[in-house]
Amino acid sequence: MKLIISGEIKTYEDGITISQLIKEEKVETPDYVTVSVNTEFPDREAYETTVLNEGDQVEFLYFMGGGAYGAFQ
Repeated sequence: MKLIISGEIKTYEDGITISQLIKEEKVETPDYVTVSVNTEFPDREAYETTVLNEGDQVEFLYFMGGGAYGAFQ
């Protein structure tokens, strides 16, 4: 089955879940990543049971803290 991961077409076994994909892709800090599937954001609790389908577009999103501390001083 082919999935589009961050704009790149990759092949995986049928029936792969979001959790399995995170492991396959060796996602850095998996506890802090948010996953988008076809622009939808499944609940983290559903990652184990959400099966991906042929052609799904998956993005791994990391929310960064920080900002311009001191920029206005």
